[in-house]
Amino acid sequence: MKKIIVIGCSGSGKSVFARKLSAKTNIPLYYLDMIWHKPDRTTITEKEFDEQLAMLLQKEEWIVDGNYQRTLEMRLKECDTVFLLDIPTQICLEGAQSRIGRKREDLPWRETAFDEDFKQWICDYPCKSLPKILELLEKYRGDKQIIIFRSREETDEYLMADFS
Repeated sequence: MKKIIVIGCSGSGKSVFARKLSAKTNIPLYYLDMIWHKPDRTTITEKEFDEQLAMLLQKEEWIVDGNYQRTLEMRLKECDTVFLLDIPTQICLEGAQSRIGRKREDLPWRETAFDEDFKQWICDYPCKSLPKILELLEKYRGDKQIIIFRSREETDEYLMADFS
C-alpha cells in the first residue's frame, strides 16, 4: 500500500480519513481541492490540473484525496489501493454543513455558507456519481485493493489496525 486514492461523496469524511491514514503510514497526502482551487475561489485550467496530477502520480508514494471523477481513471491506473467512503447521504450533508466556517487544510479558503448547488450535488451523488464510480472500480477490481466503508465507524476501526 504505497499509492492510495480516497474517494467518496463530499462530507463523507474522506479528508479526515486520509489525514489519519497519512499520519499512521507516513505516506504523503495530497488534496485535489488544493490543486484545483486557488485561494481567490477561482480554479486552474483542466490542462494545468491534469499536468499537476500526472506529476504527482509519478511519485513513489502518495495518498490522493478527492473525487474529481473526470480524472478518476487516471488515478485508478496508477494506484494500488482504493478507499471508497460510501456513507449515507444524510451523514454527508451533516458533515459538509459542520465544516462551514472552519479553516481546513484541504481547501484554500474558509467556506462561509452551505451552497445550495453543492448541497444538491451531495443529494444527487448516490444516483448520479456513485454508479459510475462503482462501474469503474469493477473494471479494476482484480488489479487493485478496493476497500469500501459504509460508515465512519468502519473507517475508525480500520485505522486502529497495526500497519507495521
